[in-house]
Amino acid sequence: MLKQFSQILNCTEPKLLFGNNGSGIHPLQGLIDYGPFSKSNMLSQFPDSIRIAAILPAGSYASLSKLVKELNTTQYPKERKKYLKNFPGFKSLFGVPLELNALNGCIELNDNELFEASGNISHHALADKLGNAVRAMAARRLEYDVLFILLPERWSSGFSCKEENFDLHDFLKAQTATHSIPSQVVRESSALNYFCRCSVAWRMSIATYVKAGGIPWKLQEVNEDTAFIGLSYSVLFNEGTGKYDFITCCSQVFDADGTGLEFIAYETDEIAHQRGDNPFLSRSEMRKVMARSISLYQRRHCGRIPKRVIVHKTTHFTKDEVDGCFDAFHSDTKVDLLQVVQQVDWRGVNVYSKGNIGGYPVKRGSVVQLDHDQILLWTQGVVGLNGPFYKEGKGIPEPLRIVRHAGDGNWLDNAQAILGLTKMDWNHDGLYKRLPITLGYASTLATTIKRMGSLQNRPYEFRFFM
Repeated sequence: MLKQFSQILNCTEPKLLFGNNGSGIHPLQGLIDYGPFSKSNMLSQFPDSIRIAAILPAGSYASLSKLVKELNTTQYPKERKKYLKNFPGFKSLFGVPLELNALNGCIELNDNELFEASGNISHHALADKLGNAVRAMAARRLEYDVLFILLPERWSSGFSCKEENFDLHDFLKAQTATHSIPSQVVRESSALNYFCRCSVAWRMSIATYVKAGGIPWKLQEVNEDTAFIGLSYSVLFNEGTGKYDFITCCSQVFDADGTGLEFIAYETDEIAHQRGDNPFLSRSEMRKVMARSISLYQRRHCGRIPKRVIVHKTTHFTKDEVDGCFDAFHSDTKVDLLQVVQQVDWRGVNVYSKGNIGGYPVKRGSVVQLDHDQILLWTQGVVGLNGPFYKEGKGIPEPLRIVRHAGDGNWLDNAQAILGLTKMDWNHDGLYKRLPITLGYASTLATTIKRMGSLQNRPYEFRFFM
């Protein structure tokens, strides 16, 4: 069925704020022109260098040293040339160089005993060896700022096991996060051998800077009294009993500018019902989640309560969950509970006056209101970067369907906020992601938490899970 909308609202492409109060919509160009937002703070914290320690296979120190050298020098793009900029080197970009610890400051792993007769590696043996190395590096925590973990392709048979739902990357993040170690997993196939060294340099450098405690950019136009909360759930299934042992609820709190990257995770047994892998909390449990989130926000804001709270999740809000949210908030706090639906049947194209289809997809930030409580929002689409730029390159972008389950906030304001949060993922170098970080990060956290041996009832910084 085809439907033509005469009224399409448009959000403006959100601007980012960099060092020296410089602003722009292109994250890489902004870093080149103005430096990172936290440049002055980082220079006082790391006057000489950001120190890199490593866990790596025996004999591969030279390869990792070459990679760090590349990050400290200029690289030129071989792909995405309409978007990617020349990488000027880590120090030129962030004001401080990267320095790899000498070999005696790293841990080399002899992998001879890991290989089985078949030539494969047991994921159990690999996880044990790497886990022991992480614990050893935890004892040296004052000697480095970010830990690199190099994974060669000859270990690839031990990277995952579908039968046991094992993923080595998630396991390593859980291990390092448990010890509050910022880590960078370095795959030989992608980080060492990828043909475009410029892409590698941008992605790894931004991520490493953030993991060391830096803020590369933030949103320029923000309402300081607004807090964003993203919800995701981690379910552990006990095959022996056929029941779910516990549910870990991840609640992530963001300042309106996107820089408050902290979250709370805790175990809960009280759910109203469950649909597939998606639990729905009871009223009392949702109240606890929201209350803890607001407590974390207050800790960061000298006890101040936000005037507006926007909660995102991918499943619908039940009546119990809606009531639990409102139980937790001050009566003067405005609350919007928004479901972000990724799989939709809608598509959109530009149709000119004579019925011709346009040569580019719809504009990113286009909004169509379906009814009082639903809109379509295109977080993918054309952006003006010295001419029309379509990040995905091909295909017709699929909008998000935003469903409001409570609240009366202006739809264009809500859409603009979501659009801004799609630009706040510091773990990549792109112009935007499809989902806002409230959901993208919450999902990452929920996945990693499954691998943690113990869960402490305290706030966690996201940089330990990137």
